Order: sequence, then C-alpha cells, then structure tokens
Amino acid sequence: MINLKDIKEQEIDLDKVSDYVEFPDKISGRCGNCNSAHFKSLVKGGVFLRECRDGGMKKSI
Repeated sequence: MINLKDIKEQEIDLDKVSDYVEFPDKISGRCGNCNSAHFKSLVKGGVFLRECRDGGMKKSI
C-alpha cells in the first residue's frame, strides 16, 4: 500500500526552491531532507529564502 506521506517525501527536488506551505518542516526549524538545523538564509525580492547547509534543500518562507 502506498502512503501519501511517502509520495510527498519523494517529490522533494533539491534543485528548486520549495514553498514552505507546500513542504512545511516535519520538525520545526529542521531540514525536511536531512534533519539538520544549519541554514544559510537571505531576503531576496521581499521573500525569505532558507537553504540547508548539509542537505541543500531550499525553501521560500
């Protein structure tokens, strides 16, 4: 049986910037890919961007 949670996890593309509404943190303040709490962040065009230093996942917050 295919779990919808597993399908969402497979859809994470590390080359694109994900939207926080689409992929919220599983654990607040942690990367959804590698569970790290080390991020690079910047504000660009009025949008807060966060990138995991270890896993490379990018999110628009």
